[in-house]
Amino acid sequence: MDTDDARRSLVERARKEVTGPEEAAEYARLMALARDGLPPARRDELVRVLAEPGRPLWAREMAAFALGCAGDRRSFETLVLLLNHRDAPRCASAAHALARLGDPRTARAAAALATNPLRTAYALHPVRLLTALRAPESVPALTTTLERLLAARTPYWPVALACVEGLGALGDRRAIRVLKTARDHARLAAPSEAALARLDPTPKG
Repeated sequence: MDTDDARRSLVERARKEVTGPEEAAEYARLMALARDGLPPARRDELVRVLAEPGRPLWAREMAAFALGCAGDRRSFETLVLLLNHRDAPRCASAAHALARLGDPRTARAAAALATNPLRTAYALHPVRLLTALRAPESVPALTTTLERLLAARTPYWPVALACVEGLGALGDRRAIRVLKTARDHARLAAPSEAALARLDPTPKG
């Protein structure tokens, strides 16, 4: 999904969460603030939306998304909180913005969320973000997460599949062992085989 599509999806979702005339006015104001370009004055106003107490979550999400896609690192903390949200659309929106933010802390934060055994149900978008970032943390975090999932009595299959696909996309031979283990699980056999076929044949020094 490109940024325009991600923005449209967020805007439509936020519109459905608006309640009452005051929030409707705030929604219209944020729509105007968050449009493309974001000169410093508008960025500062969006940062105030993140900082002020009592703002509805949809407003904070709209502000953080716009700032993140514009590369403003003041959105980082809010986006990481949203990446760990129980609602998958909010996680996806945050991951999209974080991938464009360019903050060096992003990969470490995503790795911490992906590998947290207490947050497995919310790890899908952190895993996909790590794949998109192609950071030094990506392969170790995806490998650790997949190993833990494969050892579980009932693996969380969507996250396991995202790890397999991510390791294949990253093409690092350190993933061979865990991908071969994943290949023994019927639901992951074909994607694991495909991932193994994509790995870089050149050993990493």
